[in-house]
Amino acid sequence: SPAKPREKPSDGGHQRKEVCHWPCRCPPVPSCIPGVSLVKDGCGCCKVCAKQSGEICNEADICDPHKGLYCNYSEDEPRYETGVCAYLVAVGCELNGVYYLNGQTFQPNPLYKCLCVSGVIGCTPVFIPRLAASPCARLTGRRKAGQSICGLGQPKQLQSTNYRLMSAYRSLPLVLKNKCLVQATPWSPCSRSCGLGISSRVTNENRRCEMKKEKRLCFIQPCLTNILKAIKIPKGKTCQPTFQLPTAEKLVFSGCSTTQSYKLTFCGVCSDKRCCIPNKSKMITVQFECPNEGFFKWKMMWITSCVCQRLCSAPGDLFSELKVL
Repeated sequence: SPAKPREKPSDGGHQRKEVCHWPCRCPPVPSCIPGVSLVKDGCGCCKVCAKQSGEICNEADICDPHKGLYCNYSEDEPRYETGVCAYLVAVGCELNGVYYLNGQTFQPNPLYKCLCVSGVIGCTPVFIPRLAASPCARLTGRRKAGQSICGLGQPKQLQSTNYRLMSAYRSLPLVLKNKCLVQATPWSPCSRSCGLGISSRVTNENRRCEMKKEKRLCFIQPCLTNILKAIKIPKGKTCQPTFQLPTAEKLVFSGCSTTQSYKLTFCGVCSDKRCCIPNKSKMITVQFECPNEGFFKWKMMWITSCVCQRLCSAPGDLFSELKVL
């Protein structure tokens, strides 16, 4: 009998499905749930909610890059069109002596839900929905002024969306205090390069464990006419990191002066265009006395040491840490 022609593999004539189309036609930008990244799709066109671990992905529907996810096409051999989002192999995390795998979600306490991503832990508060009061119309005319029609029919229970999302990705270690996972941003630069200024940060280190803005006083240098003449730079050196004034003085803030005199440590100066910034400090509380208006207290940064460097920025410059790539 004549030999039968060799059959082609069932996938030999398969043509990859095109998932990207140009020009781009994008739907409205979606609103992603907390913890899901809003990214540009794999076609470089539209903003989409990134796929999460275990979800189906392809060339357009990309996996969440901020969580170390990638699209694993190994189960779709030999087409490699559709995959499943999976975590890259990376180091895990350790918190309070417990080790967690990369990509593992866990709850160190009932208040927070955390995620381990390549050695870094990110935490968000557990969202407990609250019932908001349903909007009820006020009637006038036949009904008494201000009378509500909420009693007519069954009131609708609406879910409140005014919750506070307190996500903060921090490198280890994290500290638990009174069932609160303490998180804080770095202190901002002092608002003034000389004289008494203010710096701030955001932290949840308080009784309610809520993210709040915290302020403190800062005093980097006194406002001297010629500070280079007031500070003696050692022979053979170009910088004097710290210095003190000869006598203790009272601090003046908003027309009020401190009840005590302080001999502060200030950051010094350099003759080679370098600048000196605080390196180590602690927090103290100072009390001010106002003429005929009473007393008030402020937290203040007490400088213990400074370091001289070539990276200098203006006080209050929000973009001082940005670098051009």
